[in-house]
Amino acid sequence: MSGAAAGSVALVLLLATLAFAVVRPRGLSEAVLAVPAAVLVVALGIVPLHDAGRTLRDIGPTVGFLAAILLFGHLCADAGVFTYLGARAARAARGSAHRLLLLVIALAALVTVTLTLDATVVLLTPVVLATAARLATPVRPFAYACARLANSGSLLLPVSNLTNLLAYASSGLSFGRFTALMLLPWLLVCAGEWVALRTFFRRDLVDGRPADDGDDPRAPGYALTVLLVTVALFVAATSVDIAPAWAALAGCVALIVPRVVSRDVAVGRWVHEASPGFCLFVLALSVVVDGVTRHGLGHALQQLVPDGTSWPALVGLAALAAVLANVVNNLPATLALLPTVAGHPASVLAVLLGVNIGPNLAYPGSLATLLWRRQLPDADKPRAVEFHRLGAVTVPLLVLVAATALWVGVEVIGTGG
Repeated sequence: MSGAAAGSVALVLLLATLAFAVVRPRGLSEAVLAVPAAVLVVALGIVPLHDAGRTLRDIGPTVGFLAAILLFGHLCADAGVFTYLGARAARAARGSAHRLLLLVIALAALVTVTLTLDATVVLLTPVVLATAARLATPVRPFAYACARLANSGSLLLPVSNLTNLLAYASSGLSFGRFTALMLLPWLLVCAGEWVALRTFFRRDLVDGRPADDGDDPRAPGYALTVLLVTVALFVAATSVDIAPAWAALAGCVALIVPRVVSRDVAVGRWVHEASPGFCLFVLALSVVVDGVTRHGLGHALQQLVPDGTSWPALVGLAALAAVLANVVNNLPATLALLPTVAGHPASVLAVLLGVNIGPNLAYPGSLATLLWRRQLPDADKPRAVEFHRLGAVTVPLLVLVAATALWVGVEVIGTGG
């Protein structure tokens, strides 16, 4: 199958796969439909078998890292890292809701950077909600802070998000230069999120009672040390062309060994926490997206993607990526756009700005946002109108600010090419 018919079938399969991933009927894994869709794309000849194999080989190390870092985040949570950090934030806030918001934004940004956005959504959010309730202050601003920083706060490191890992592989940049170029956009976006949430939820930022120091848990010194060493290993590994998955795996082993010694072994749970279903979904989705891009979408995007690294070009590319992320989700948007800009580092990073900041505009923009909303207690679930209104008034400006900061970084630092 080829031509328009192939493109149409691939597009229908992509939309069906994404819809299933969003709804997840009866809690079924995203892979339940994605894997058969990928098989069908290959069986119909929309994507040749050898090309599908190459796609899977290319994305395999990235998915391996995803599995390892998801497990690592859960092991950190089991060791009490997030509970401890939440308690420290509550104590440092001293009953001030405004101070707590600033601390939660900083904490969410740092957790996202080091442990990926999934750790912020799944592991940090419940701790933050409990912290706000403990201080008797409305939880909405803090819940939103976790969701928004999980997306926009993931810009800094190549290992902070699956989209970052994909972009990093296409950029040709070193770990250090990637981080240097994204530092200013990351700082400005995090600051912008603080201003936006502080303004939008000003009526909810009601001071509560100070935290009781006697309730503070003990610092999990060993787990915190392993976390810091693992982050350092990310930098060291990528600087010598070793996949960051090995660093994440080393961190997992370091946290698992003491539990094995104490006979606290939960192999089945550890496998579940590595999210094999979601990893299969990502692998299958890459094949389905390949089918869409090679039969129409790729050519259309090539016509839309601005040339060069001028300020208008980077802003336009980031805006295009943000729009596409909200139409088809940020992961397919990344997979579709990267082939059109591969080998052009500044353009790759502009795409990353759009697919990471853009999902704060609408629920379907990011699977992480949907997961965040799904796991919130009914009383704390955001109203759709409120969520989208906040996104509409903030995301375009944040994309503009971030793209401008990237342009400045490219002009000052350069891409090394």
